[in-house]
Amino acid sequence: MTKKKSSFMQSMKAVMWGFLGVRKKAGLQEDVASLSFVHIIIAGVLGALIFMGVLLLIVKAVVSH
Repeated sequence: MTKKKSSFMQSMKAVMWGFLGVRKKAGLQEDVASLSFVHIIIAGVLGALIFMGVLLLIVKAVVSH
C-alpha cells in the first residue's frame, strides 16, 4: 500500500470537519492514512486562531451596539 501525498488544504479541510464534529469513519481512516502529522498540527493551530478571531469580531460587534 503506497502512501499518497497530501496537501495542506486537505489537512485544513480535515481539521475543519473535526471542528464541526461531523465526519464519516471512512473519511477519517483515509485522512489518517494519507495526511501529514505536521500539516494537521499547523492546520489545527491555524483553525483555532481563525475561530478565536471570528468570535472576537462577533463579540466586538455585539458589544459596540
